[in-house]
Amino acid sequence: MSTINSYLRFNGNCKEAMAFYQNCLGGELNMQKVGESPMAVNMPQQMQDKIMHASLKTDGFTIMASDLCDERGVIKGNNVSLLLDCDSEDQIRSVYKKLSVGGKKTHPLEKTFWNALFGDLTDKYSINWMFNYQM
Repeated sequence: MSTINSYLRFNGNCKEAMAFYQNCLGGELNMQKVGESPMAVNMPQQMQDKIMHASLKTDGFTIMASDLCDERGVIKGNNVSLLLDCDSEDQIRSVYKKLSVGGKKTHPLEKTFWNALFGDLTDKYSINWMFNYQM
């Protein structure tokens, strides 16, 4: 793996939280709203100003975040994931398959509009994993 980063989920206050973290930790903050993405046409109006993806990058780490979550909403236990940014398609498929054994595939690997192979799962120890391979 080239990197493992944290991915935080918020209940509508991602923009505020990430600005706070930038103020505390420094770094470069980038955010994309749902309404600025191809997902906008499939999302309700109240979601258009929510953050689809944010990243706070420093020399030592990256924190990523979003206001988007599954149908349960943000609850204790699903608000933090580990994101594996993989080096190859073979690697992402292999690691996804191995970590899914005994767990739940919440989002099978698929090609995305941001030109990546992406998916997520919850492993048998209830740890949330996200997978990304930039094609």
